[in-house]
Amino acid sequence: MLGNDASPSGSSRLDELLVEAVAATGAHIGATYLKDENGGVLRMDAQLGLPELIAKAWARVRMSDPVPIAMTVREGRLLWLAGREDLVRMFPAAALSVPYHFAVAASPLRGDDTVWGGFLLLWPGGRVSRLSQAQLDVIDDVTTRMARLLEEAAGRGRPIMPGPRPRALDFVPQADPRADPRADMVALDCLNRLPEGYCSLDTEGRVTLLTAPAADLLRSSASELLGRCLWEALPWLDNPVYVDRYRAAVVGRQATHFTARNPAEQQLSFRFFPGLTGITMRIAPGAGNRGPGRLAGVAADSSRTIALHEMLHLATSLSRAMTAQEVVDLVAHHVMPLYNVQALCILTSKGGRLRVDASRGYSKGAIEEFDGRPLIPPNPANHSFDACQPAFFATWDELRRAYPDAVRSDDMSAWAFLPLVTSGRPIGTCILAFDRPHQFSADERATLTALAGLIAQAFERARLYDVKHQLAQCLQRSLLPRTLPEIPGLELAARYLPATPGMDIGGDFYDLIRLSDTMAAAVIGDVQGHDVTAAALMGQVRTAIHAHSTAGASPGEVLAHTNRLLSDLAPDRFTSCLYVSLNLRKRTACLASAGHLPPLLGRPGWRTRVLGLSPGLLLGVDPDAEYATSEVPLPPGSVLTLYTDGLIEEPGVGIGEAIDELAERFTPSAGEPLHDLAESLIKGVTVEQRTDDIAVLLCRT
Repeated sequence: MLGNDASPSGSSRLDELLVEAVAATGAHIGATYLKDENGGVLRMDAQLGLPELIAKAWARVRMSDPVPIAMTVREGRLLWLAGREDLVRMFPAAALSVPYHFAVAASPLRGDDTVWGGFLLLWPGGRVSRLSQAQLDVIDDVTTRMARLLEEAAGRGRPIMPGPRPRALDFVPQADPRADPRADMVALDCLNRLPEGYCSLDTEGRVTLLTAPAADLLRSSASELLGRCLWEALPWLDNPVYVDRYRAAVVGRQATHFTARNPAEQQLSFRFFPGLTGITMRIAPGAGNRGPGRLAGVAADSSRTIALHEMLHLATSLSRAMTAQEVVDLVAHHVMPLYNVQALCILTSKGGRLRVDASRGYSKGAIEEFDGRPLIPPNPANHSFDACQPAFFATWDELRRAYPDAVRSDDMSAWAFLPLVTSGRPIGTCILAFDRPHQFSADERATLTALAGLIAQAFERARLYDVKHQLAQCLQRSLLPRTLPEIPGLELAARYLPATPGMDIGGDFYDLIRLSDTMAAAVIGDVQGHDVTAAALMGQVRTAIHAHSTAGASPGEVLAHTNRLLSDLAPDRFTSCLYVSLNLRKRTACLASAGHLPPLLGRPGWRTRVLGLSPGLLLGVDPDAEYATSEVPLPPGSVLTLYTDGLIEEPGVGIGEAIDELAERFTPSAGEPLHDLAESLIKGVTVEQRTDDIAVLLCRT
């Protein structure tokens, strides 16, 4: 029977099949997922046995997400994970968000022409190492019938779509007609005679049965608790640690434990015993059994919850890491204090030799000792060696037995070797080192294994970023002038800052072209965008300007020729440009502008002028555009300043006002080095303020 029979008949039949699959396979949790209308998202249609908050967290899964249900639907095959170690190895982020012990099978709902969705079954961790043939037959039969049901409904023009939220299904035990109707009262009376308190909770933590001793210990009553969630009815139990222990019992189907004090300051021991329809909770005075079978108490649970919080915070932070050292620094910040780790490093290999990509805590001597060493072979007797599997060594003797040629650095005494695996291949190893022997618990091994998956993804992104960064730097160096030419009677200084921090590439450019002993051309421009495409187009603009200027064209002609070229090369990208022909013998400048900002002309003791020009259209807009020229005198000591808009752009400030402010603070003085003057223009612009590239070119006669 179903706990909710208000859904349409098609959905009801799907629910019945899900319950049938859970019951027939011995699973304790099940969920059905269906594709949404666009096919890009899987939505949980119904579930059995999951706490509501966990169901809500997994109610919507993108097809591209690295989680079991998405993978099984993408690949159209059954996926089996025998336990938490399999989960953390293949899906580290998912393992951290549901940090409990369980086995899971995910199977697609595959029809003749399409995969309609999928469903999940969960078993208690450690009880099912592999699926039996009988279980496989049940899964195959149920998924086939589910897919046929979905296909037939779609064929009738009434496709079954997931509801706005997952439906929660229940097992409703069949009543025995021979049972005495007074049996429930007899059972409750029997429990009431025991000194401990007993309480029955459903999968949402709602109280369904309560003994009198339990009510006394909880300092409450049946009327106040029955039908209500225990954590909401008793605020002193509304603690994430206690709720986590309850969910661990529900999802992992393992007995869990915590201790707490009631409002009368009496210490109570709580133990959860899971079943198919809910949880039996035993409440006893005192700290409970302290024998070897006693589970971790509240102190250990608190540490576990803190560890989970740190891992989730680390996962978020790692998504922003851009270099290998940033990855290590983030891991060190979140992990080293939590597990009392003294040192860590990321090792890769090249040409059969080790390479230390990043480290924290190791001495300089230890890093130099490792870097460049040949790969250390494992002990041939260790047949279980697998480069994709984590390895934990509690003592130096354990490590030496596995790796006879291992080197002990900085007197470390225990190690966790976490392979960094992406796309099924190892790309490196993260080593955590302890300065004293360290026994790794099962939870610790599982969490660190999940951590390895997070580090691997972040480290791979960092490596790709480093490659792109080097490519960008190489491209930028090849497109901007390495040095400015030396021309008698003309002093030059230039600065360039990219808009993208760390990328070092953009579309702004500057140039100084020597035309003769007394003639030169100063150029500055801004290609739309600050990416690799803009930088490549900028290189073509510079080349065109060089070609036409050295051929003797006037400033207006140079811009007109370059404009026609850009109209053909990149009709969707526009470029502003200012071209200045400098006649050092006549001390004049002839200027032409393609929509660029006006230059500044300053002299010691004089107010800096903004040279008003008649700017033409941006390059690349109209192939037939013409560009007017203007001529201005350049008295000795004059400083002509060309710049791009990144230097003056500021939110809320008009472009004209910003240019006037720049002119106000641009005050060249006699004898001041031109490089210092250029530096003073850009020193106030921080990385956070920079939204565009900045290029500055100063020319002093």
